[in-house]
Amino acid sequence: MTIARAHLVDPDVTRWYHCVTRCVRRAFLLSEGGSDRKQWIENRLQELTDLFSIAVGGFAVLDNHLHVLVRLDPQRAGAWSDEEVVRRWGAALSPTRSIATAT
Repeated sequence: MTIARAHLVDPDVTRWYHCVTRCVRRAFLLSEGGSDRKQWIENRLQELTDLFSIAVGGFAVLDNHLHVLVRLDPQRAGAWSDEEVVRRWGAALSPTRSIATAT
């Protein structure tokens, strides 16, 4: 059963979260020449920290999964208008941006 983020993430309890994502079907995140992909992941994490109210405390890119330690900054996000939130989400998830950076 899924849980809404409003109930799952509570900045009053802790602002630090350890996030893990894994590849499926025994796929590899990095392969031969994986340094380019690792650099892309590092650049993408930097872009996301610039767009959202998080800071990356550390990360590790392994063959088939990724660990990221993030710190939330709710005061920074609380100062944003609704339009600013939409602009930031649009910048992060723009279909044309995703296609352009994936190639």
